[in-house]
Amino acid sequence: MTWPTAFTPESLGFLCALLFLDGATLAAASTVLILSYGRYHEAWTLATAGALASSLGSGVQLALLRWALHAKHPWMHRFAPSRERIDTALKSYPSASFLALVVARATPLPDAPLKLVAAVGGYPISLYALASFLGTAPYFYVLALIGRRFKLPWWVLAGALGVVLLGVAIDWVRRRRTAARPPGGDS
Repeated sequence: MTWPTAFTPESLGFLCALLFLDGATLAAASTVLILSYGRYHEAWTLATAGALASSLGSGVQLALLRWALHAKHPWMHRFAPSRERIDTALKSYPSASFLALVVARATPLPDAPLKLVAAVGGYPISLYALASFLGTAPYFYVLALIGRRFKLPWWVLAGALGVVLLGVAIDWVRRRRTAARPPGGDS
């Protein structure tokens, strides 16, 4: 099977599809994707198209998170964050302001607590996606420049993605253990 020219694995369309899916799910691979695609496309193109795809995916993720938080079905509660995580996020970030969202997306730091606050607080999805785009575009631009300049080998990028995913897995296990402990228990 041959791919249409506009949708080869090196194409901007393929990258945008990956960034959308990443933004709508774990949002863990975007940095590595932009670094690796820097060798194929101009930095401004990657920054603009990539930030648009990623921010649209983030909007979908926010909508899904809001749905999971407010779902009346018991089976949905396994997908929603724990009450403790929600309370911690609300205590750390009492509101999700537009500027805070832009700044959070302009850095490699995780923005999950702000996303959680935005979901609980009913932050408008369109404004969230706009803030995500405005923060992500300059971040992706810098990553694309780095990717073009250094052309990192695939195994370095795969290792970086592995480290990110390992960190996500360790955090998930740690939270599950904390949630499983009885209140006041020291085991």
